[in-house]
Amino acid sequence: MRVLAIVPAFNEADSVADVVREIRATELADVIVVNDGSTDDTARIAREAGARVLDLPINLGIGGAVQSGYLFAERNGYDVAIQVDGDGQHIAGEIPRLLAPLQSGDADVVLGSRYVEKTSYQSPLARRAGMILFSAVVTVVTGQRLRDTTSGFRAMGRAAIGYLAHHYPQDYPEVEALVLLRRAGFRVTEVACRFRDRTGGTSSITAARSAYYVVKVLLAIFVGLFRSVPPRESVD
Repeated sequence: MRVLAIVPAFNEADSVADVVREIRATELADVIVVNDGSTDDTARIAREAGARVLDLPINLGIGGAVQSGYLFAERNGYDVAIQVDGDGQHIAGEIPRLLAPLQSGDADVVLGSRYVEKTSYQSPLARRAGMILFSAVVTVVTGQRLRDTTSGFRAMGRAAIGYLAHHYPQDYPEVEALVLLRRAGFRVTEVACRFRDRTGGTSSITAARSAYYVVKVLLAIFVGLFRSVPPRESVD
């Protein structure tokens, strides 16, 4: 399998080098850093660490950055694409856990979860409450229980790569993308993965924006229910 690690990065100069080196050390995946209009040295540092860098001319946000990575994966014939945050929270040594269900043919999409098993990872109370709410909504909408719907640590097989390259949600896409994939007929599974605290930068979801984030995601999900979903066969 040809595997690509997609690292969306906006002003992640403090952490991106360690992220790239850690992924490369596994010898499991090529690495592309999608530099989302950073104003710091993210692009230079990522290149020096050994990543290929896709420079976006303006800041598109996480949705546009990740979709750019999927377009790159599709056009370059990768079998698997793994999303890895540029802030150091995702542990590259957990990548085999994401790959296993794809390799066995048991899933099209694999979600790395902090909550399948009890771990030492602790998220702020308000954020954890939001995660529980999203999990409940996604469970009702899709008929499948997914515990860590905001996790950006996830792997896609070839069909899912092609689908998301052309039908990826924007703004805050993590939760909405899972709903879209399930409605389109993709098999999604969740596996336990270790996470760490971010090693650099600051989260785009600040305390002041948390309420907006929750409302925006929930509205996107419910509005999406009234729209037709492109079938997966359109890209298979």
